[in-house]
Amino acid sequence: MEELYTLEREVGRGSYGVVFEGQIVKTGNVVAIKRLPCSNPECIELYLQELWAMRATAKNHVNVIVLHSCLLQTGPRSLKHLKPGKLPLCLVESVLKGSVVEAPQDQERTNVQLNHLRRTNSASRLQDKTNTVQARAQLQDLDKSNYSSTPQRPPGRGRKRSAQNQDEQDGPPRSLALWLVMEYCNGGDLNQFLLSRPPDVQHNHSVVLQLCSAVAFLHGLGITHRDLKPDNVLVCVTPKGPVIKVADFGLSKMSEGALSGDLSRQRFSSTCGSDFYMAPEVWGGLSYSAQADIFSLGVLFWAVLERITFVEEGSTQEQLGAFVCKGRSGWLMPLGEALWESPDLQLCIPVKFRRAPPLPPPPGPAMCTLLLDMLASDPDARPPADQLESRLCSALREDSH
Repeated sequence: MEELYTLEREVGRGSYGVVFEGQIVKTGNVVAIKRLPCSNPECIELYLQELWAMRATAKNHVNVIVLHSCLLQTGPRSLKHLKPGKLPLCLVESVLKGSVVEAPQDQERTNVQLNHLRRTNSASRLQDKTNTVQARAQLQDLDKSNYSSTPQRPPGRGRKRSAQNQDEQDGPPRSLALWLVMEYCNGGDLNQFLLSRPPDVQHNHSVVLQLCSAVAFLHGLGITHRDLKPDNVLVCVTPKGPVIKVADFGLSKMSEGALSGDLSRQRFSSTCGSDFYMAPEVWGGLSYSAQADIFSLGVLFWAVLERITFVEEGSTQEQLGAFVCKGRSGWLMPLGEALWESPDLQLCIPVKFRRAPPLPPPPGPAMCTLLLDMLASDPDARPPADQLESRLCSALREDSH
């Protein structure tokens, strides 16, 4: 790792991995490096989904995060680039078997070392009892060896080799990891970017247009994101304005729907996503399609355009998101949950009492109509992604007049 990239500082930590700001050694370009420890088959399956989706998007859309490369770690300094279009077989095997397996080459090397130590142990038994005890201890240590660490830059090439040998004998248990090297976004996530600045109508319109374009692109490739929310939208600050990047494809699914021209035919059953952005059908445990992404996008649009925020229970961080107030205590209910319980619930767009000051101008009539369509309780009533772009542009243009 240290010959290719350097890790500068941690910039994010989630349930599944850690993201670092790093640099490419040869060029000095700044990148984001995400470490995904492959400790169990369930996590590995999510990582492979993310890797497959990011490879499919390649560098073809400015509003989707770019994956530069992926490396597989099998030891302290055992990393190799993964070839495009192929998944690491040892990780696929882990998912299929339901247990983490070692890379084949590491298992073979371990077997050779074990056989050597067993021969040493046998010879030592004839020469010296003390040597026998030491050889047995060595054998036990090697049998338990399973390493996991972040590589550090060595002082020199010679010392690097001896350090590696020492790690292989004395290191902690092995744990495979994936390292995803991606473009670095200097503006943080969408929450951080928008809520740290005064409302800007032009920026708001730019954000929703870019988000719409990204989702249309993903759906066109047959990719349903399934976890669209401000935390998973990153921002690159440029002289021409913010550039939005949809990221985090761990819950995404790829399907053949795009080939038939109708991604909505592909159905999913896993209940996944984040409470305040999940569609009603997901809340209800029903099968659902890519139209669930349109609902999540509608929540995002509404929150961005009206600067609606909330603080989730157990958290202190203000977040962008729309909701329904319940009871005198003002308990916040996610839109999807409220619409699942009451499909005929009338949403009030725009709403002034929820918006955090300073307030941007409320969306116009055309935009309000589009938002209501995106947030329809019936998935079939929501506009598909390939039609959403034109409707959004038309609504913004109509309201501006």
